[in-house]
Amino acid sequence: MIETTHEERMEIDLEIEQRKNMHCDDAMERGQVSEEEFLEIVNLIKKRKKKKKEIAYVV
Repeated sequence: MIETTHEERMEIDLEIEQRKNMHCDDAMERGQVSEEEFLEIVNLIKKRKKKKKEIAYVV
């Protein structure tokens, strides 16, 4: 299990909505997002957040 913050979950939802052009819950219910793609999205969001933190420390 991958732990996520509320902010990360909101970003995950938005990423799914952008990729599938529908509400994230609908995409999940209709099987439009595979487990593999979902994990890819989660990891993408977590990497983005980590980069943002690293940039903040540099500035």
